[in-house]
Amino acid sequence: MSTLEKGRVIRADAKVVHVDFGDRVLLAALRGKLFEVPTGQTNPIAVGDWVTVDTVSEPASVEAVLPRTNWLGRLASTHDPREQVLFANVDRLFVVSSVRKPPFSSNRTDRILAACAWHDIPATLVLNKVDLADEEEVEALRESYSGAQVEILETCAVDGRGIEELRDALKDRVSAMYGGSGVGKSSLLNALQPGLKLKIGKISKYWDAGKHTTTHSQFLPLAFGGAVIDTPGIRVFRLHGATQQDLRGIFPELVALQAGCHYPSCTHVSEPGCAVVRALDTGAIAETRYASYLELMNEIRELPELEGAQEAPESDGEESS
Repeated sequence: MSTLEKGRVIRADAKVVHVDFGDRVLLAALRGKLFEVPTGQTNPIAVGDWVTVDTVSEPASVEAVLPRTNWLGRLASTHDPREQVLFANVDRLFVVSSVRKPPFSSNRTDRILAACAWHDIPATLVLNKVDLADEEEVEALRESYSGAQVEILETCAVDGRGIEELRDALKDRVSAMYGGSGVGKSSLLNALQPGLKLKIGKISKYWDAGKHTTTHSQFLPLAFGGAVIDTPGIRVFRLHGATQQDLRGIFPELVALQAGCHYPSCTHVSEPGCAVVRALDTGAIAETRYASYLELMNEIRELPELEGAQEAPESDGEESS
């Protein structure tokens, strides 16, 4: 007879997941039936998912994934139109971007913020390494997001600037942190909790964990309360599932202007009488934000053509602003 227990996925490897039950962590295999129901997603389980596990079987096995409150996903690739789920069931996403070294990427940042809006995930933009930039540069970045309705924190792991504010924002929540390579996300986590590591409890002897390759995010408990899902840096992020009309509704500064457009269904690209274009001409909205919107709009328009295409070198628009 099986014994089903509810737990939370704290790490996902190639063949198994690590499930936290509060008093212990077990490795559990993925039942084949989890892959049989078409979901349009590449992975049936993600870090943060609540699951039911048969803990008596050898090895333990995941029997079901419970309904999600939210999740963050991206287009799997240019030749795979399915969604890759990065994590699930979070209270907030902290998008970490460095102001310098590497330079701030408005394109990457705007893509993640758009995805958060699309998936109803509250977001905070963390401007890191502010010690490397002058106040005018940081102020220009703040100003570019003034209409985006996003909370902004300024941090520096070297001198501790903003660390207490970030700790307060993370406390007693389940949050996720996303950042490209080199933006200082790991340094921030170490500053928040020195030596932060995922501690695995007693696990089944059936598994040799050293042979598994980590392919997704990790769920890290925080000593001051709450937990953070640390996501691996993803070079390419394409929005999944949104139409051109959907995109109009997930850039807040554009939504605020839509009523002034001549056409109710204006896409803010080339239509006459567009209030967004007028605002762009007067500097009322940031050029970088509009450029990100246009690139996403073009990708959505060309998506059917991408299906089945060969993978091309990816830039993810990593120009800085």
